[in-house]
This record gives sequence, C-alpha cells and structure tokens, in this order.
Amino acid sequence: MSLPFTPLFIDGEWRPASTGASFEVRNPTTGEVVGTAASASAEDCIAAVEAAARVFPAWEQTPLMARRDILLRAADILATDRYKDKVATFPPEELSSTEDMFPFNYLGEIGLLRNYASLAMAIKGEAFQSVIPGGQVMAQRRAFGVVFGIAPWNAPTGLTIRAIALPIICGNTVVLKSSEESPRTQAIIAELFEEAGLPRGVLNFISVSKEDAPARTAEIIAHPLVRKINFTGGDLVGRIIAMEAAKYLKPVVLELGGKAPAIVLDDADIPRAARAITFSALLNSGQICMSTERVIIQRGAAPALVHELTALFKQAKAGDIRTEPSAVLGALFTEKAAENVVGMMRDAVSHGATLVVGDLSRQGAVVQPHILMNVRPGMQLWERESFGPVVVVAVIDTIDEAVELANSSEYSMSAALWTKDIHTALDVSARIRAYCTNINGPTIHGEPMRTLGGLGGASGYGYFNIEDWTQFRMTVLHPTKELPYPVVRRLRNVARPTANGTNGHVESKVNGTNH
Repeated sequence: MSLPFTPLFIDGEWRPASTGASFEVRNPTTGEVVGTAASASAEDCIAAVEAAARVFPAWEQTPLMARRDILLRAADILATDRYKDKVATFPPEELSSTEDMFPFNYLGEIGLLRNYASLAMAIKGEAFQSVIPGGQVMAQRRAFGVVFGIAPWNAPTGLTIRAIALPIICGNTVVLKSSEESPRTQAIIAELFEEAGLPRGVLNFISVSKEDAPARTAEIIAHPLVRKINFTGGDLVGRIIAMEAAKYLKPVVLELGGKAPAIVLDDADIPRAARAITFSALLNSGQICMSTERVIIQRGAAPALVHELTALFKQAKAGDIRTEPSAVLGALFTEKAAENVVGMMRDAVSHGATLVVGDLSRQGAVVQPHILMNVRPGMQLWERESFGPVVVVAVIDTIDEAVELANSSEYSMSAALWTKDIHTALDVSARIRAYCTNINGPTIHGEPMRTLGGLGGASGYGYFNIEDWTQFRMTVLHPTKELPYPVVRRLRNVARPTANGTNGHVESKVNGTNH
C-alpha cells in the first residue's frame, strides 16, 4: 500500500512542489514512515504569496456576513463523521497523540470556528468630532493584507484554525506553513475551508522539509507583499522569526513557550489540586505551552500533595499507544526532544535536585513521567521550558515567597493558584505575572474569546484578537468653510501671473530697487 502524500494548496489548487521535492513524515514512537509531503520551493512560496495578494482587494470588500457564513459552514462540515474520522486517525499516526487529545484536536475546534465567526459582528469603527471646528472623523478597522502564519504540531488542528480563521474573518488573506511533523493533519483544515466555500487564493497552504524551512520562512517574511506574521511555537525559533521580521519592520504575533507555575497554599483542596496538576503536566506528554511545569507548595500542604502527585505520576505510563494497552501517554515528537528533556533532568540532579518519580532515561522518543524536588532558579530545568512529562516541586513558607518564585521566569503564559480563601485568591492572582491565572483549576485553560498569549519575554507578545488583525484607519472630513492657512496668509503679497503671462501689479523691493 502506498503512503499518503500531502500536496501544497496554492491559489485553489492541490499540487506537488514545483521541483517535485518531498519529505518523509515519521511516527515518533516507532520511527516508521507514515506519509510524505511536498516540500515547497522558493517559487512555490512566491506563488502562494502572490495568489493571496491578488485576491486580497476582493476579499477585504467581501461583506462581513459572507465571511461569517463561511466559518459557520466550516464548523458544520467539521462536525460530520468524515472529518471526525480524519482527526481521530491522522494525529495518532503522525504525532503519537493519545485519545485524551481528541477533544482538543476536534471537539473544541468546532466551537472555536463558531466563536471566530461571531467576531464578525465586533469588527466596527467609530465616528467622532475632529479637532478642526466643524470637521468629522470616521475610523474603520481594516485588514492588513497578506498574513504569513506558521502553526505547530502539538495541537495541529486547533492552532491551524487559529492561525487562519481570525485573520480571514478580519479581511486578511493567508499563507499558512504547516509543521514538518504534521502536514497531513494540518492539511485537513485547508480542505475544510475549501469545502466551506472560501474563495481561491484567500488561503494557501504549504509544507516544507526541516532542512529547507529556515530559508523558505525567511524568504516569505521578506516578501514585500507580506504585511504581518504570526508564529506559534518555541521561543528559540520565535526569536529568529522576530529578528527576520524586524529587518523589514513588519509586525509579528508570537505565542511561544510556557513554564506554567501552580501555587498550592496550605488551605487548598489537595486531592483536587493533585488531579489538576497531573492533567496539566501530562496531557500530550507535557507538550503544551500551558503545561504545568513548576509546582510551588506552601510547607503545610507539601507532604500530602507530593504524596498524591507521586501516586498519580507512577500510574501514568508512556509507550506505543497502538500496541501497549497500559500506555496513556505517547512519545515526545522527536528523539532529540526526548534527549533534551532527559539532559535537563540529569543536569538538575547533578546540581542537587532530588528525583521523586522517574529514572532519568528514555526509550527512543518515549520519556516516562518524572517529578523532581529541590529544583531552584538558576538550574536549566527551572529556567527553560522542558516540553515533556516533568514537574519540579518547590516548597515555600510564605505567600510572598510563592509569588516571587512563580514570577522568577521569563515565561508569562498561564498559571494556577489553589486556595479556598477567595480574598487571598484575588490578591495573589493579581500579583502573578501570567496572561491567565486559573484559581482552583488547571493551568491548561484559556477563554476562547480572549485567546491565550504572552506578556513578553519567552512567552511572546500579541494576541489572536480583532485588534491584532486589523488596522485602525481614519478618514477626516474637513468643514465646508475654508480655514485660514498660515503659510498662504504670508504669501498674500506675492506676485501672481496674469492671463497674458505677465506679472500683476505687485511691487517688491530687492536691494533697494523697484522691479
């Protein structure tokens, strides 16, 4: 049986790369080749940008209700069994994702499309009086133009929809680059929008091999018709994207890494906190930007919480989800990623950390759940996003210490706070530097109408909101009565040409002589 091939989608046509180049996609658990995908050439990327630019004027003028209806049709189509079966099949093959990720890759995305469709009603301008007496100002939200989006593999359908749907509902056109780890899964969304009736050229989908991705990405960013960039992924690549965009002074929306803290105070509901922390730490094997990575416990709650977490983590096994019935976690996305996680843990232990759960090993790309204590600021495992099934535990005495530790990171994505005292909860949450702090809930949570983002640093900046995907443009209607212009008043004695081309009867003296 031949392997599935994922083509490019440019100007409404599915096609191979112009050079015929392709790359293999492998299952991270087994290393088995599960598909191939077209690797876009420089010419393909230019064609995608130019197609998006050609259709932009017409798409920007498309009525908001028509744009809304396309997203609503996409939601209805996604809800069919055909697409349900695709989303249930492709991510496990390409990414070793477990059934626990299905709600995040499928069910939530139906609602996400409908939420974005509803935002069409919020794209509004305003009118107000000008500072010029009698003048009027009309301000509109208008689209940027061609947007270049880069969506990651770890939540492939939802993050692809986000990179496409909001820019499109705001009137932009899109060139979307998939991850080289999940092109087939992400191509589902391009198929979805095509079937929903999105005009050709509004969305262009490309995939690129890992070797060619840096060059193609830089070329697209540099293209003069690309007006804005969005990237979701790791902060190391995010810095490169930001630097490339800065060369051309192009705006960027970056949602990058996380090192989410969960603060657990003495009065917390310990069993409930332990379950939420385990969920947020181990879902998708910890490969989510909102994954709980740091647990900061007030001393009175520490023994009970560590005991609960230890029991839960020891029950969670990682392995080949297709052949091992006991496996509830899949592999990390590459062996290199697994080696990086294990290396960070070994480094922490060599500097005084204590291993509570786990054995500091890996089997290929499979890493078992780990808990470490006595990890502190300055250690790599405290400072850097691990993106694996790992939590570090720090024990503190006071709330002020807890806040200080929570904020001792250049990440600022999400956080959790566990306490039964509502006044304490509101006071402490306001002091935590995170875009979203969940009180008595998991760190993996974001409100759909206010998409998660970073507050700067390694978590990035900008948001997937209307304000970030439209420009505020003003039209000033000047009054019918002409106002005096200062420069013109000073010219009232300047000679003016007459009908016969000679100067009128205006005299001026130069060097004391009449002219």
